[in-house]
Amino acid sequence: MSKHVAVVMGGWSAERDVSLVTGHAVADALGRLNYRVTEIDADRNLTQQLRGAEPDVAFNALHGRWGEDGCVQGIFEVMNIPYTHSGVMASAVAMDKPMAKKLFERVGIPCADHKIVTHAELMQEDPLPRPYVVKPINEGSSVGVQIIQAGDNQPVPVDPSFAGHDVMVEQYVPGRELACAVMGGKALGIIELRPQRGFYDYEAKYSDGITDHLLPAPLPDDVYVKAQEYAALAHTELQCRGITRVDFRYDDTNHDPGDLFMLEINTQPGMTPLSLVPEMAAYEGMDFDQLVNWMVEDASCPR
Repeated sequence: MSKHVAVVMGGWSAERDVSLVTGHAVADALGRLNYRVTEIDADRNLTQQLRGAEPDVAFNALHGRWGEDGCVQGIFEVMNIPYTHSGVMASAVAMDKPMAKKLFERVGIPCADHKIVTHAELMQEDPLPRPYVVKPINEGSSVGVQIIQAGDNQPVPVDPSFAGHDVMVEQYVPGRELACAVMGGKALGIIELRPQRGFYDYEAKYSDGITDHLLPAPLPDDVYVKAQEYAALAHTELQCRGITRVDFRYDDTNHDPGDLFMLEINTQPGMTPLSLVPEMAAYEGMDFDQLVNWMVEDASCPR
């Protein structure tokens, strides 16, 4: 009998729509691979949904809070269901950007300078010299990210959803946007993202035709290798499983070679038609169906 896979998608985070696209693409691939598939649009009764499905494996296609911060991973473990991607602790730490940065810096991975401030403090004065980046502490896919430029108004025109919450203020690193997937602990190729306008924000990630993808990234050989080493080290340091994606900025605006800074690690990278991990896997000779199959067979449930 074929393995029964529950593809858990949707949910109620800010990334619900992207998660649904990921989930449907994965479910289609699993069907082509002759797995038995149940699609679950996760709600707050997920335990009952999983009990009703009785899957052999859960493919975690959720993005954002609750789906990639250790919460749903804990449900899978309590229910003893093997699941894809990273475990509870790795997921929670990766989603907590300040904590993850501390761990990365401890093992020698360079990160941009940052401060954690309240929304009220941010509205009063600049925490860092402009330009700087404002990020929510625990969201993914560039949700809520803003770049504050030198000529912007004071007080800072910050997303009102930050009100009442701490935010991360990070030194803006000029230069180039890079990403590297790590699969089973091995770094894949480096891709460079060149948005045709603005920066690589949520719209640039999920709108066709507005970002150019360069694979392999046109980098000096030593920088290319160093980015791969940092990506694999970050994956290992957080004890991630399965596939992750590590994002970098490479500042070569004033000198060459430039300075490489790690931004974050994503333990639930997207699997949409515009997502980077399938593109990087294809560069290594693995098509989408093969990638999905590998992820399902790699699934586990720590005891």
